[in-house]
Amino acid sequence: MNTRPSLVALTLERARLENVEFVRSRDQMIFIFSFPIIFMVLFGAIFGGQELAFGVTFPQYLLAGLIASGILNTGFQSLGIAIAIDRDNGVLKRLRGTPLPPAAYFGGKVLHVLFVSAVQVALLIAMGVAFYGVSLPTGLDPWLTFAWVFLLGVTGSTLLGIAVSSLPSSGRAASAIITPMVLYLQFTSGVFFVFTQLPGFLQTVAEFFPLKWLAQGMRSVFLPEDFAQAEARMSYELTTGALVLAAWVVVGFILALVTFRWQKRGDS
Repeated sequence: MNTRPSLVALTLERARLENVEFVRSRDQMIFIFSFPIIFMVLFGAIFGGQELAFGVTFPQYLLAGLIASGILNTGFQSLGIAIAIDRDNGVLKRLRGTPLPPAAYFGGKVLHVLFVSAVQVALLIAMGVAFYGVSLPTGLDPWLTFAWVFLLGVTGSTLLGIAVSSLPSSGRAASAIITPMVLYLQFTSGVFFVFTQLPGFLQTVAEFFPLKWLAQGMRSVFLPEDFAQAEARMSYELTTGALVLAAWVVVGFILALVTFRWQKRGDS
């Protein structure tokens, strides 16, 4: 008697296929992994010797922001664009006709983004340690903070990427619509510039979105405790950050359920 594979098995298999397709797409893989490294080298060359506060150099500050930004880029931007293109090419429509449960498809996407983000973070940390003198945190608590910030960031970004994929009218338009959203958040969430140096109204707007809290959470891991005094409220606000990121996971889940389409507009 044949038994159908469990949802967990189907999800893991879907994640494996996503990772295989990603590795075979050399251009996409190189772009995702090299993009934050290019920014690290560029801004590190321009501001490398600048000390911000409490002995923190600009590359140390930038590393935390790029880790957060890389999570958003992979889960929201790259995934959102890729799904929009797959929808436009009829891939999702054909997939919908298979026995694969939607939960396995979406779960596979989350696990894929988790894998890609983990590799990207490892590369950035290795680069920061090797070339910019970044010291890794000691003790269990910082790494536990890193774990929940990372997992909430990946999950929320992936769900929001799935939701935003339905916004473009075509696969060609996806990059033009999604990329400006990410660029705005990067420049207003304390990724490339010290957050408290931004105009007050930009700080206020940024606090409604996940990237600011992702970057701040990562700073709490990779920067000394004293640097918290240079944050907006002289604290890393980890509890508030956890609540905001968790809220965006819920929002992303609801939006993905409500807005996701398996086929392009006009198809019957």
